[in-house]
Amino acid sequence: MNREGFEGILSDFSSYLKLERSLSANTVAAYSRDAEFLFDYLKNEGLSKVEDVEGAHLTAYIESLSAAGISKRSQARAISSINALFRFLEEEGVIKENPCDMLDAPKMQKHLPSVLSVEEITAILNSVDLSKPQGHRNRAILEMLYSCGLRVSELVNLRISDLFFDEGFIRVIGKGNKQRLIPVGEPAVKAVGFWMDIRRHWPVARDSEDVLFLNRRGRKMTREMVFHIVKEQAELAGIHKDISPHTFRHSFATHMVENGADLRVVQEMLGHESILTTEIYTHIDTRKWQETILKFHPAGQHTPQDGS
Repeated sequence: MNREGFEGILSDFSSYLKLERSLSANTVAAYSRDAEFLFDYLKNEGLSKVEDVEGAHLTAYIESLSAAGISKRSQARAISSINALFRFLEEEGVIKENPCDMLDAPKMQKHLPSVLSVEEITAILNSVDLSKPQGHRNRAILEMLYSCGLRVSELVNLRISDLFFDEGFIRVIGKGNKQRLIPVGEPAVKAVGFWMDIRRHWPVARDSEDVLFLNRRGRKMTREMVFHIVKEQAELAGIHKDISPHTFRHSFATHMVENGADLRVVQEMLGHESILTTEIYTHIDTRKWQETILKFHPAGQHTPQDGS
């Protein structure tokens, strides 16, 4: 992560919102703009490093928005943006304590993420051209995203030494540098095996010998590269949803819940701090069966005739 100055943080924060949070372009622009306004305020207050920001600074900033006549709706979004910004900085290890902890966040309606069906996942996987060397890499990337519910940052940081396929799991270093073990499915194991055969003849940079997924120059792939791979394969598969690498994580969790997995198990596999975060997938499952009931329930099939 670029830690030099507010400007570098803004660039990394925008990438995080797009690739990790899978937010829309408009939301990314709005959150980034809010962060930029906050940084301008902090610089005017004599601050130059995010490590020096305290809760009192953030409270004073929100109060300045109110004094300037900014609408409550815009203030609420600014608070959401600031919360997202400092959660990001905390996860990246830039700050040790989150100054937003005392900042009242607005109650926002939960956003239900886009989810792919099993058939759509299969179509995307089958769209990969395995006649090309990078095809086996890309197929293995997609299989790992779906099989293990990885964040894209976790995927690009995977190392060969993190793979324990004989025991049936992988080791992942997630948010806050916390380690967790995740079971891995046979399709993903096979796909990674094919990629490893290709990788033996792949250029490898001096500092990337243990990195699992490499770009053409033999270095660790970026989150942006994985984002483009997912987008391209979805288009080739004829999937017209707005998806990202995070969509595979959402789909993994949703399919687990739909098939009866214990929510605590899903929480552990996803690396969620709170079960409340994982519970969103029960809402997605609920939405699915609600739609099914509305589609097939007799009351939805016809309008009773008078006297019936």
